[in-house]
Amino acid sequence: MTDSSRATRRLAALMAGMGAAHLIAPKPFDALIPRRLPGRPRTWTYASGVAELACAAAVALPRTRRAGALATAGLMAAVFPANVKMAYDWRDKPLPLRAAALGRLPFQAPLIGWALHVARNAD
Repeated sequence: MTDSSRATRRLAALMAGMGAAHLIAPKPFDALIPRRLPGRPRTWTYASGVAELACAAAVALPRTRRAGALATAGLMAAVFPANVKMAYDWRDKPLPLRAAALGRLPFQAPLIGWALHVARNAD
C-alpha cells in the first residue's frame, strides 16, 4: 500500500467521520456558525455535514477523487471562519478549552495541504 493510497483512505475516513458527527450530534457545531450567515445555525450544521459526506464519497471513488479532494480543500478553507469564531467565543473558557480552540486554527492549513496532496496524486 502506498503512502498516497493511505492518505486517500484516511482523508475519506476523516471527512466521513466529521460529516456523520455533524448529523448525529449537531448541537456543538451549531455554536460555531457565524451569526452573520442567514438562516438557522442548525441548517448550516446539517449542510456542512452533508458536504463533508459528499466529499468523503468523492475522495473514496477513483473516478471522482481529484474533484472530491479539491472540494475537500475548498470546504476546509470555507469552514476556517467557524474555527476563528470558536477561538474568539472560547476566549473566556478554562485554559484547556481555550488551548483546544486556538490549537485548531493552525491545523486547517495542513488539512488543506493533505487534500491537495490527494488531488495531485489522484489517478
